[in-house]
Formats: sequence, structure tokens, C-alpha cells
Amino acid sequence: MHMLVVRDLTKRYPKFTLQQVSFALRPGRIMGLIGKNGAGKTTTLKSILNLVRPDGGQVEMFGQDFYSHEESCKQHIGVVLGGVDFYKHKKLAQITEVTKRFYANWDDRAYAKYLEMFDLDPDKRVHELSSGMEVKFMVALALSHQAKLLIFDQPTSGLDPVARDDLLLLFRELVRDGSRSILYSTHITSDLEKCADDITYIKDGKLLRSGEKQEFIRSFQALKEPGEDGELTLEEIMIRSERRRYRV
Repeated sequence: MHMLVVRDLTKRYPKFTLQQVSFALRPGRIMGLIGKNGAGKTTTLKSILNLVRPDGGQVEMFGQDFYSHEESCKQHIGVVLGGVDFYKHKKLAQITEVTKRFYANWDDRAYAKYLEMFDLDPDKRVHELSSGMEVKFMVALALSHQAKLLIFDQPTSGLDPVARDDLLLLFRELVRDGSRSILYSTHITSDLEKCADDITYIKDGKLLRSGEKQEFIRSFQALKEPGEDGELTLEEIMIRSERRRYRV
């Protein structure tokens, strides 16, 4: 059973359309969602979660239709989306007390472990946190109710290189036993080189390709210049495919 199956997901705006995006995420896998700014990554994630109502398509989580079982499915997902605003003068402990009420499987011990791991002081107020620490706090909340599927939008944004590497190592640990999967969007393609199993690439609202990372990379080698040695990196693939009318 797949953790997540997206079929023909469509969302129309006056000047942009997400067009029939389809992909699937298996248990124990990390999928990176890539594309330039404005390509439709955040629209895809918000449409999956019904935070914006899609105009077409299906989403299954844990073998169920998500839109028909939204409340029960959301008990088993952890979400960190960009642009989340907390009450700036509230303490982290106060925000946590409100958040934990929504989850039947909230785990105080797991939460305490992530606070210590991320060096977060529950008595600090949100306005006292750096942007990177805010991201860590949101990740700690997302990881503390035994979620099976983690959906992150730019989770390493604002983190220094050491903190980014620590978070990527945590991601690998989280999926190791096959009980969880992670879908996350990022513009830092070097992160995906380190931790992703699968890559899904959206360009101008359309799915360009989705597949296992090495297979994905091999499929774009036609972008190499004559005589160019070695495989292209994910960053090079994005740069070159965005410059060309490339179709797989």
C-alpha cells in the first residue's frame, strides 16, 4: 500500500493552472518535490491537503480517499508549510498546549526529545526565535504525534549548513524502518542529493517527471553537451531543463 497517491491533480487560477499532476509515494521513502519558484510546488502540496480546493483529481492516503476521510487521515500526517505564523508573543509551551489537543496520538516524550535535539527552549517566545529556529519548532510539532506521512514545504529554509545536514540525517532515520514517508519541496537540490529516494519535478504547472532518484537523473542526461563527462546533478538538470523546451 502506498502512503500517498496523487492522480491528475488540477487547480486553476486566473493566471496559473496546475495540470493533472500524478505521482505516488511508497512506505519508507523520501520524495523531493522540485521546480523553480512559481512552478506549482506549494499549490501541489496545498491541493493535496485540501487547503486550497482542487478543481480535479484524486488523492489517496494510506489506501483511503483523502477528501472523504480528511479528518482521520490528518491524524496520521505531519505538515510544515511555509508562511505559517504563530502568535509572536506566545511562548512555545503555550502554542504546544493548543496544538497537542488536535492529535489523539500526541507523544509528550517524543516532543521533549525533539525540543532537546533542536535546542529549543519551551519558555521562549516566538518573536525571540530566528527563522531557522521557527522552522525547527514547526518540525518538532509535526514529528510529535506519530505521523506516518510527513509533508514539508521548504523545511531546511533558513537553516545553516550544519543544521540542514542534521535535519536531513533525521529524515533518513525517520523513514529507515519503513513506517513513515516524507514528501518535501525544496529549492536546495544539494539536500536531495543527500537524502531523497525519489524526485518529482514540476515545471510551469505540469509534471515533467517523477521517479526513483538515479533513474530520474539518468533520464535527463540528454541535456548534456557533446563530449561532457559525468552525470548531471539535480541542480544542473533543473537549470538546463528550465532554459530549454525539454520534454522527457
